[in-house]
Amino acid sequence: MLELRHRGGGPGPGGVVTPPPLEGEAAGGDHETESTSDKETDIDDRYGDLDSRGDSDIPEILPSSDRTPEILKKALSGLSSRWKNWWIRGILTLTMISLFFLIISMGSFMLMLLVLGIQVKCFHEIITIGYRVYHSYDLPWFRTLSWYFLLCVNYFFYGETVADYFATFVQREEQLQFLIRYHRFISFALYLAGFCMFVLSLVKKHYRLQFYMFAWTHVTLLIIVTQSHLVIQNLFEGMIWFLVPISSVICNDITAYLFGFFFGRTPLIKLSPKKTWEGFIGGFFSTVVFGFVAAYVLSKYQYFVCPVEYRSDVNSFVTECEPSDLFQLQSYSLPPFLKKILKWETVSMYPFQIHSIALSTFASLIGPFGGFFASGFKRAFKIKDFANTIPGHGGIMDRFDCQYLMATFVHVYITSFVRGPNPSRVLQQLLVLQPEQQLNIYKTLKTHLIEKGILQPTLKV
Repeated sequence: MLELRHRGGGPGPGGVVTPPPLEGEAAGGDHETESTSDKETDIDDRYGDLDSRGDSDIPEILPSSDRTPEILKKALSGLSSRWKNWWIRGILTLTMISLFFLIISMGSFMLMLLVLGIQVKCFHEIITIGYRVYHSYDLPWFRTLSWYFLLCVNYFFYGETVADYFATFVQREEQLQFLIRYHRFISFALYLAGFCMFVLSLVKKHYRLQFYMFAWTHVTLLIIVTQSHLVIQNLFEGMIWFLVPISSVICNDITAYLFGFFFGRTPLIKLSPKKTWEGFIGGFFSTVVFGFVAAYVLSKYQYFVCPVEYRSDVNSFVTECEPSDLFQLQSYSLPPFLKKILKWETVSMYPFQIHSIALSTFASLIGPFGGFFASGFKRAFKIKDFANTIPGHGGIMDRFDCQYLMATFVHVYITSFVRGPNPSRVLQQLLVLQPEQQLNIYKTLKTHLIEKGILQPTLKV
């Protein structure tokens, strides 16, 4: 069990914190002459000290066991720890990238399941840290309520997704119509039930700690679940908006590590001593080039550029469309200094490649701050990694700490600079209306098109 230490007290049996004796309190219990109100005040003060302890008083979580496969340990046994870690990270990285390609080939639905699985594992890793830190206090219902709130928030977000993108399917299912119609009320009622359970679980002497953990759970939900929902929203805009940002972060992570490993000399930030300026700069240029090339390759295929839509007639997701102007080759005039160097007047490329430069720049310059934030979090709780799920890499959260920040940026970028009206989404909303409402919209649209001269007025006989 973890040993928690705080000012004025010491670890008791099993490492549980034993608060200092109250003034005038005997070893066997309280003096009967002490008033009840005074005792309550002193108890609150003693346990309140636990809330104000410094970083040096945070318990050190024992390092997790090494999960490196035995075959790798034997094969790399003759190498130094530095090079052994390099090979383990490299082999596992190639394995994960290969699995990622396999899931991409299986379609958008499998990518959504992958996002959901990563979300749950990241949530589990962060909540587990909180549980380990405060395990000695035996806070009631902490983990149960944390997982309950995760279910509630996922129910809300995925329900919103179903309502937005599966309208024609919902129209055919009567039970789903009820759930979608009252979806937000049901979501709120489920959250209220969890809120009431939390209030009922409050225990005297642990009020502050319980509210700390309540906030811990909600901040984790904000960081993990909200961002994963935005990842899925980006995916519906077209798989390319999912793949280019994610692969740019992966590329930056790999190339920054390689540049830092071989050329790193100058420390970048104290929060993460192994990060170097050489790795940061090398990762930036490598990521921008990678994003530009990846955008060019993916823009050629409908499978990647078309918005992901659910077709009720075939009961599956489809990626078929006439590619938008973003994914049509355009000719661009080069600046004068580049004309002299390259001897070209114009260059042909996809407009999306210009957007890829913005995405790659964010992934390499701002994205790493998600990793620095995670490093600060781990240092605060004296842990090396969030978990030991992936040998040489740590936990799932250690690999995706930059991805969540990237997901928010991509969503904001699309809504601000790219997205226009979505005809298919408007059509899905029209199909769920009553016949009279559809007829009124038809008449209004027809009148509007006639006034603009797009349609010829019907001659009355």
